[in-house]
Amino acid sequence: MTDIDERWAAPPANGPTTSNLADILERVLDKGIVIAGDIKIDLLDIELLTIRLRLFVASVETARKAGIDWWETDPALSSKAARDELREENHRLRERVEALESAENGGPPSSRSPDTARAGAET
Repeated sequence: MTDIDERWAAPPANGPTTSNLADILERVLDKGIVIAGDIKIDLLDIELLTIRLRLFVASVETARKAGIDWWETDPALSSKAARDELREENHRLRERVEALESAENGGPPSSRSPDTARAGAET
């Protein structure tokens, strides 16, 4: 009888512990995990295609600690980045228009803003 009782006894306290999916996910996001791999397609010893895959899975905070923040500067993902890109494009276009207008008038580019130049032309 003691053999049967020992078989069904609880495992020792220092034995292996089980983790649920939430614990594992929390650990991965906290520490981060890197998965890397290469796919190569060769035909008769001639390399046709190489694809390099790099995957970094982590929380936003962990990614920032690793120096990864591309989503903040990608206009497709960040409205602030999209506004900054439009503002920069607008600035470049205004400079080009001003340069073209000054070349047309035969003078050096004006130091005035386009709004100021327009107001001066109207008076």
